[in-house]
Amino acid sequence: MTAAPRRIGSAATLAVAAFVALPILSVTWTALSAGLGPQWAHLWATVLPDYISGTLLLSLWVALGVAVIGVATAWLVTMCRFPGSGVLRWALVLPLALPAYVVAFLYTDMLEYAGPVQGALRDVFEWRTRRDYWFLEIRSLGGAAFVMTLAFYPYVFLLARSAFLEQSHDAWEVSRTLCDTPLSAFRRVALPLAWPSVMVGIALAVMEAVSDYGVVSFFAVPTLTNGLFNVWLVMGDRAFGAQIALLLLVFVVALVTVERRARARRTYFALSTRSRSAAPVVLRGWRAWAALAACALPVLLGFVLPVWQLAGLAAGYDAEPGAGFAATVARSLPLAAAAAALTVAVGLGLAYAARLGLSPLARAAARVASFGYAVPGAVLAIGVLIPFGAFDRAVGALLLSGTVFALLSTYLVRFLTLSHGTLEAGLQRIRPSLDMAARTLGRGAVATLGRVHVPLLRGALLTAGLLVFVDVLKELPATLVLRPFDFETLATSVYTLASDERYGEAAAPALILTVAGLIPAVILSGLLGRRAGAAEAA
Repeated sequence: MTAAPRRIGSAATLAVAAFVALPILSVTWTALSAGLGPQWAHLWATVLPDYISGTLLLSLWVALGVAVIGVATAWLVTMCRFPGSGVLRWALVLPLALPAYVVAFLYTDMLEYAGPVQGALRDVFEWRTRRDYWFLEIRSLGGAAFVMTLAFYPYVFLLARSAFLEQSHDAWEVSRTLCDTPLSAFRRVALPLAWPSVMVGIALAVMEAVSDYGVVSFFAVPTLTNGLFNVWLVMGDRAFGAQIALLLLVFVVALVTVERRARARRTYFALSTRSRSAAPVVLRGWRAWAALAACALPVLLGFVLPVWQLAGLAAGYDAEPGAGFAATVARSLPLAAAAAALTVAVGLGLAYAARLGLSPLARAAARVASFGYAVPGAVLAIGVLIPFGAFDRAVGALLLSGTVFALLSTYLVRFLTLSHGTLEAGLQRIRPSLDMAARTLGRGAVATLGRVHVPLLRGALLTAGLLVFVDVLKELPATLVLRPFDFETLATSVYTLASDERYGEAAAPALILTVAGLIPAVILSGLLGRRAGAAEAA
């Protein structure tokens, strides 16, 4: 390969990394340059400790919940056989289809004082007022942790199940010959081997919880993300908002650092590449029914019951969806499609530039370009708004901030990791000899990409595009901050209507988001199903 394509690829990678780093740098510069004004002393004495403690407690409870549910269900459906285990292997991924803020308003409608659950209890026990009985307060930190655990445990389930599928039959058999019970073998062998993957899943779930705005705002839970919106949008204090955003960013960076160090201390390698998967344990009697209940309960609470409630709300809403709903759909779908096309194109360019060869500086920049997904959407929105607003003030016109271009820019930074990682993995499966053959036929780097790699990457391109498309449809914090005036998407429409307790009206856009969210859930279930079949065949 000539040096020219490599230089172009390195330069393009550096440019993309600079664009990804711009929001983070702008937030950092604005926060540090403002200094600690008197508002810090006031807010530290009032609400800032609540924001910090709320974020920490929410992260802790979500981490614990997703770890227990994700690991336990992944182990049971992978290493055990019981009635319904075949269906539950793919059904346990379904809660990914529901955005967390949709689950929040559905459970609120079910469990609040005027909801059907408390209403039925009052009818049965003849209670008259709220003082006559105690009931769980769903609009609380515990309620937010419950909703987020149901929404995010599939991250741990997917990665833990993948790790269990890759574990060798040899380690399992050695443990059993040492008189370990299946539970003891899980605790002493299987879980330590899978722990690096489990840590990644926990970190992803906690990052989603930390960056969430819909649930914590709906439940009035004091977190840093909620505080960021209050300070920036309600108080109108840009400098202090940037400082809270920087604090939130430091929290996320610390979380990623802890996760990577925890994985680094628990790295394991298989001694053989031909070892077969461990034989499943057949459960009978009460153990089989207990396993069925343990795996079915997260699906029931995280998907079946909310979708049943959502369908009931949609069916019970008398008015027909009007022109406003049609306009919302007409805005959301093209916006998500444009963001997916842009993100996939840039991700493909980055992955192909790495295949051509990059300079050491460009390789480091490529790692920076993949960091955007770890940054909360609210922080990215503030980081994009600061330089775009400065540019608009300099030219005296509203050209960038509050436009669709600002939204697309934020979506690109936020979801580039999804497309880049998917396409990079796809390119790694293409033999380098095909590049050499194309070069001997006189094809340049661009022609080789178009004539050889793109046709072979159709599946990876489609997967990356669908994942980004659905994530953009569900993205809430960045869209709330950066959307143009009077510009509603499906996500913002659901959040706004649910916040006004217009649950029936919010059901239709929420159903569309749910159906769209089923796409990546089905894709991920299918990929794991094929891997499980291949492992059992071996």
